[in-house]
Amino acid sequence: MVIKLRVLLYTEGLKTISKSGLGKAIKHQMRALEENNIDYTTNLEDDYDILHINFYGPKSYLFAKKAKKEGKKIIYHAHSTEEDFKNSFIGSNLVSVPFKQWLITCYSLGDRILTPTPYSKRLLEGYGIDVPITAISNGVDTKFFARNEELGKKFRKKYCINDGEKVIIGVGLYIERKGILDFVELAKRLPEYKFIWFGHSPLAASPAKVRKAVNTELDNLTFPGYVEPEELIGAYSGCDLFIFPTLEETEGIPILEACSMKAKAVIRDIGVFEDWLEDGVNVYKAKDIDDFEEKIVGVLEGKLPDLTEAGYQVAVDHDIKKVGKELVSIYKEVLEEK
Repeated sequence: MVIKLRVLLYTEGLKTISKSGLGKAIKHQMRALEENNIDYTTNLEDDYDILHINFYGPKSYLFAKKAKKEGKKIIYHAHSTEEDFKNSFIGSNLVSVPFKQWLITCYSLGDRILTPTPYSKRLLEGYGIDVPITAISNGVDTKFFARNEELGKKFRKKYCINDGEKVIIGVGLYIERKGILDFVELAKRLPEYKFIWFGHSPLAASPAKVRKAVNTELDNLTFPGYVEPEELIGAYSGCDLFIFPTLEETEGIPILEACSMKAKAVIRDIGVFEDWLEDGVNVYKAKDIDDFEEKIVGVLEGKLPDLTEAGYQVAVDHDIKKVGKELVSIYKEVLEEK
C-alpha cells in the first residue's frame, strides 16, 4: 500500500546548534528525505502527518504535547543521552541526573524513538522508557564528502604545511568529552607532526582545563575554530591522519565524514563504535593516550596497513540515501500503528 505523507521536521533553536553535530544530523535528515522524494516542512503552521522532533527543549516538549492532543504521530529523535551530556560544559555533571529525567519526559511523548546507534539504543532502554526505540544512523552524504585533491592542496597551503610534513586533524566542539585535552597532549608528545583542531564552542562555558588546552601555545598546534564545509573537505583531503579521541558519543558524525573522504583514522576504543567499526579492519582504535601515540606513529610512518578502502565501505553503508529509505519505512510503520 502506498502511503503519502508529510513530515514536520521541528528543531528548536536550530540557528544556535547549526554548527554542532546535531545541526549536521538535521541537515542529513533533510537531504535523506529529499533523496527519497519525501515531502517535509519546517514551518510549524503547515499541516503534517508525522511530527519529527530533534531537540529536547521546552518548546519542543510543549509542541509535542499539543500534537499528541491533536492525535498526530510523533517521532522523537534521541540525539542526546545523560552519558554524552556529562563532561561537556561547566556544571554539566552536576545537573546530569535531572537532565536525564527531562530526556525521559520528552522522549516518552514519542510514538517511536529514533537514536543513531545500537549503543545509544541500549542506553535509552536502560532508562526504562516505555516507547519502541529504533537505531538508525545519522548518515553521511558520500557525494558531498568526497575526496578533493585541489581543496586538499589549498588546505595545506593555507596552514603552511610543507611537502613531507605530516598533519593530523581533529573535529569537535571545545568540550572535554570530545577528547580535546588528549589532542593537545599528543601535540606535545609528537612535535614532529602538525595538529589542527577544527570546531568551536564558547570557551566561557568550558571548564578551566579546556580553556587552558585551547590556549596552549605550541608551534605544531592550531585551533582555527569553526570553518565552512568546503574547508573541512580540504582538511580531510589534505591531512595525513584524522584522529577522534572522543570519550562519549551517540554516533560520531566526524568519523563517518572521515571514512567517506578516505582519510586514515585512529579513534578511541569506546562502546559506541563497537557494533560497526572494527580495530585493524576499517579503522584503528586506541584505548588510551599511550595507545593513541603508538597508533598515530604506526599509521604515519607506514608501519600499519592502510584501511581507508574498508573505512570508505562503512560510509557507503551509512549513506544518507540508505538512511532516507530506512526513515521512510519507519514513518510508514508509525502511521499504520493504531
